[in-house]
Amino acid sequence: MTHPDNTSNDWNRDVARVAQEMASRLRARGIEVQDSDSPDDVVALVESVEEFERVVEAHGGDLMVDEPPTTGAAQPDDPHFLLPTRAADESVSNYMKRLSAATTAVREHGPHS
Repeated sequence: MTHPDNTSNDWNRDVARVAQEMASRLRARGIEVQDSDSPDDVVALVESVEEFERVVEAHGGDLMVDEPPTTGAAQPDDPHFLLPTRAADESVSNYMKRLSAATTAVREHGPHS
């Protein structure tokens, strides 16, 4: 995400601020974001989560129902539509592989009836 022609401190602060905002959005969805995750990692995670959510919606899922419950009490309409969580010690690449597999599973599962 760095731009070789712009290495100013202001630009670096802006990148860090935007990465923090995106990390907050991920955390709100129940996705673990680690301090060691680079801004590029955070962008890739956001894009992958948004792709999963687009596929869920296209197949009739309701993100308000199918998001990970914070209390553990709610159940998704369809378990295929549940956004996988990231383990605290899981690398970005491993999580993205699991998320990609979950996105494929939703595509192959077909529309929610």
